[in-house]
This record gives sequence, structure tokens and C-alpha cells, in this order.
Amino acid sequence: MEPSRLDQLLAGFEQTRVLVIGDYFLDKYLEIDRRLAETSLETGLEVHQVYQVRTSPGAAGTVVSNLRALQVGVVALSVIGDDGEGYELLRGLTERGVDATPLLRTPQRCTPTYTKPMMHEPDGRVHELSRLDIKNRAPLPADLEEVIAERLRELAPTVDGIIIADQVPERNHGVITDTIRDVLADVAERNPRLIVAADSRMRIGEFRNATLKPNEHEAARALGLETGADIPLERSMANGRALSERTGKPVFLTVGPKGGLACSAQGCSHIRPVPVEGEIDIVGAGDSTMAGIVSALCCGATLEEAALVGQLVASVTIKCIGTTGTASQEQVRAALARWRAARPADLPGAR
Repeated sequence: MEPSRLDQLLAGFEQTRVLVIGDYFLDKYLEIDRRLAETSLETGLEVHQVYQVRTSPGAAGTVVSNLRALQVGVVALSVIGDDGEGYELLRGLTERGVDATPLLRTPQRCTPTYTKPMMHEPDGRVHELSRLDIKNRAPLPADLEEVIAERLRELAPTVDGIIIADQVPERNHGVITDTIRDVLADVAERNPRLIVAADSRMRIGEFRNATLKPNEHEAARALGLETGADIPLERSMANGRALSERTGKPVFLTVGPKGGLACSAQGCSHIRPVPVEGEIDIVGAGDSTMAGIVSALCCGATLEEAALVGQLVASVTIKCIGTTGTASQEQVRAALARWRAARPADLPGAR
């Protein structure tokens, strides 16, 4: 990709509007100083001393943060609790300039929360302790499904794209229930101009009329195949084509340090990764990739161009350690320069 072509795509981001529907979590970080530790008089256990609490939108909220950093307009649709975590989540979305008015707040649900204790050791090391999760342990009530379905149908004609963030592994316990998945398929069919893309940890193969963005293991599972520690690139390319043939839509398949694949029923292109040095944190890399892909598609990118933009964004965010990473347009431009400079002349299939 030439820098001028990337500039052309990025110039359209500010005029693009994307609806992000799915499971919004609150990421809550507890910064703990080991030097301040006390011992409980009652239990004799170490008492961790939290000196700072910081929060940010997580799960679908990570996709949103990446879209906003790229200057894309965002509308959020989900169900969250009428609780303190919901307040913090809404505040984070509002601070990022997200239209959160369609969000449904209800005492029937809690706001899903990932609480991440971050231990600061005396020698300067920082590491995460066991995470504490708050999730809804019952299916989404039918009356809330109806509200989400109605708002989805109303919002679809007003946006350029829809990103589906299916985070919760328990079937029907999150926002993307079997019913909502069917509504999304109907919305996509009735609005053919829309870019509709799905990301799902457990059910990527169940979406219809949607572009898919699985990783190599999710794609294999969706096809009923065994997944080992390492899947050869050629096998992932075949899996991507097979998924695309099944859905009739493109498949963007991430393959870890090997980069990404842009697949259709006609073939599959390998997009090599952007060179990255030093420590990395891959948490949220798939969300940032999705943000880049859909933003580019909404602005007329080819499949290969969109896959590369996704790789560029992810190469920036994985360098953000211990926090939700995002990439600005300038950082994406710099990533393209690194990618072009390292491009092997004899790499077949690279775009």
C-alpha cells in the first residue's frame, strides 16, 4: 500500500459512523503498592493496598476506543446494569465522544466488569494478579431482547457499518443472543450497503450475512476441525476460504505473529505483520484489528487493504502494556512506513 492510498482511506474516517453492538465490559485496574502491604489482624493474610483505581470501557468498549482514536464516529448499543460500574462505563464512553444514548440501563442486569489487580513490586516490576470477573449468570430476558432488536432496526439505516462484539461464552447470557443474531442477519440482508462484521469467541460460525473476523483457532473450531498449538498458514488459508464459502461474505483471519489473511470464496491473501520490537501485550489486539478493518471497508478499501489497516492498528496497540491500547492516525501512518521498509521483495502473496 502506498502512503497516499492510506491517507485517502484515513481521510474518510471522520465522516464514517459505526454502530458497535454487543457486550460492553468495564475494565477496572487496581494499582497496588507492595511496599504499603499490611497484615490483617483477623486472618493473618496480607492486605493489598490500592493506591489508585482507573477504569476504561472493555470488550466491545475496546473496539469503540480504537474507533474513536481513529476519528470514526461511534454509536453504542448494549444492555448494562443500573449500578456504579454502569456509571463508570457510561462516563468512559461519553469522554471518548461516543453516542451512548441507545444503551439500555436496567436493574435486571449487572454491568459486566473485569477487575484487574496490578501489583507494583519494590524492584519496579508490575504484574497482574488473579482477575476478578463480574458477569451476568442468567440469560438475557426476552423483554430486553425486544428493546435491543427494535433499537438495532432503527439505527441500522443511520450508520455506515455495524460491528458485532460477542464476548460472553455462555450462550444467550450476553447481548448477542440467538434471537439478536437472527435480527442482525435480517438487518444485514435488508441493508446491503452496510458493512456488517462479527467477532465472537465461541460462535463465529453461527453468524449469517456478516463478514467474519476469527483468529486461526476460532476459524478451525467453527469448521469442526481440531486445533493444535500451531496451525500451518496453508491450513488457515484453506479454513478462511471454507468459512467464506459457507457465509458468502469475506473472512478476515488473524494468525498471530504471522500476520493476517483476507479471504473470499475466490481465494485468500496473506498480509504479513508489521515489525514490532520489545515487549508486547496482545490483550485487545483482535478488537483493534476489527476497528481498523471495518473503518477501512466503510471507506471503500479492498479486502487486502482493509486487512493491512487492521494489522497496522494492532501493531500499535500491542505496544501498550497494562492498559487498553489505541492507535491514532499518525501512528498508523508510521506503522505503514515500518511495514514498507521491512517488506521482503520475494514474499509471495504479500500486499
